[in-house]
Amino acid sequence: MAQLKFAMVEFKEKYINPFTDYGFKRLFGEEPNKDLLMDFLSELLRDELGQIVELTYLKNENLGTTELNRKAVFDLYCTNEKGEKFIVELQKTKQKFFKDRTLYYSTFPIREQAVVGSDWDFELQKVFTSAILDFVFDEDKNEPEKFRYDVMLTEQETKKVFYDKLTFIYLEMPKFDKKVDELETRFEKWLFVLKNLHKLDRIPDNLRENIFLKLFETAEISKFNQQEYQDYENSLKYYRDLKNSLDTAREEGKIEGKIEIALVMLKDNEPISKIIKYTGLTEDEINQIKINL
Repeated sequence: MAQLKFAMVEFKEKYINPFTDYGFKRLFGEEPNKDLLMDFLSELLRDELGQIVELTYLKNENLGTTELNRKAVFDLYCTNEKGEKFIVELQKTKQKFFKDRTLYYSTFPIREQAVVGSDWDFELQKVFTSAILDFVFDEDKNEPEKFRYDVMLTEQETKKVFYDKLTFIYLEMPKFDKKVDELETRFEKWLFVLKNLHKLDRIPDNLRENIFLKLFETAEISKFNQQEYQDYENSLKYYRDLKNSLDTAREEGKIEGKIEIALVMLKDNEPISKIIKYTGLTEDEINQIKINL
């Protein structure tokens, strides 16, 4: 324990960064903290669903129908008491075909609902794909006040919803800039916590609700055991290296930046699928970079 306390001095932050892989999974991807995810999704989808009363985590890796299809690896994948499906993605970096990827991911929970036999009438449960973004899409930069985008299939002329069982929600977190004393809704409180948790040194008074008290307790680094501390330290190092690589990418150009990110991830022994996700490079391009390491 003494060794752990000594190592903890390296952390300036009191609470974990939710945009690290470890931080996000600790808050939302573990069974004891399932109520945190339920509350967040209930607020995110309040108008569509109301209160979610139960969630079940599903396997977050899905295979294509043939060996030639690419795998889908979700950050979080779950279903509620009604059988409705939820994919929650945390995306730290811009990716050229990110919207394509979210659409591709949504096909897996749709196909999983197929029933073998001739009696199935094709009725489907709703599928929600939510993406928490640490960046702003280029096409959205002229809308600095709009940080939430809800997307459904619509009829172009009337603008009426054609199909309400497939929904994509994109949250461009850099645009959300409310201060803690400006928060008006519970959903805004969630967004504030996601964006600012690692910058806080205490629990703000207007966040002293039971669900947020549990979140802050779960996120407090000083309560980690040695293995948890090490896992978070590794995840934070990766996050910082990736951020530094992105800063370099902005200065040196897009292609060089992608290569720099791939190099960092390869050195950290990240899987090829994850490198493709964060860089947009092809598997062949990444393998070529690997050869030249």
